[in-house]
Amino acid sequence: MNLIRLIFLSILFSILIFCAGVTHPVIIIQTELGEIEVEIYHDRAPVTSANFLRYVDAGIFENASFYRTVTPDNDTNSVPIDVIQGGKRYNEDMREKGFPAIKHETTTVTKILHTDGAISMARSDVGTAASEFFICIGNQPELDRGGNRNTDGQGFSAFGYVIKGMDVVRNIHSQPAKGQRLTPRIGIINIIRKN
Repeated sequence: MNLIRLIFLSILFSILIFCAGVTHPVIIIQTELGEIEVEIYHDRAPVTSANFLRYVDAGIFENASFYRTVTPDNDTNSVPIDVIQGGKRYNEDMREKGFPAIKHETTTVTKILHTDGAISMARSDVGTAASEFFICIGNQPELDRGGNRNTDGQGFSAFGYVIKGMDVVRNIHSQPAKGQRLTPRIGIINIIRKN
């Protein structure tokens, strides 16, 4: 019995050491209304994380904005969600600075679900995600693979979670909007790496 307990404790200790060794990059979204810190799960969503960090490292998010807020009051989709969306979609220079779209990583592969504070890539068709991203307010299971927000059922590619600044996210979510378009847009001063 003591040998079994010793083996079990040894395995448990090894798992804890392995888990403690994984460090995730943290980025800071600097907005007009405050900072949002996000932990990026590059080990679980490597393609999506590398894509987002490529935009961060290239400085492309400087002078971007949060331009969309989706709430139960303005969502005309039969499957409503609560998110804020940002990037450089409405900035003229985005056409020259964008990178190619990336392969879709589903939530069944990454195990990163669209719960409160999840950051994820916006897309139209599967494999079209590039620079635009959104943050979930509350749990949004319809955005996961198998959810009904998109007719293709593939969901969206989440790649991390807000670890500080959800009050800023909620404040942006509650700003005045014309339909779903924030009026005015909330400026993103820049997105930088914390570590």
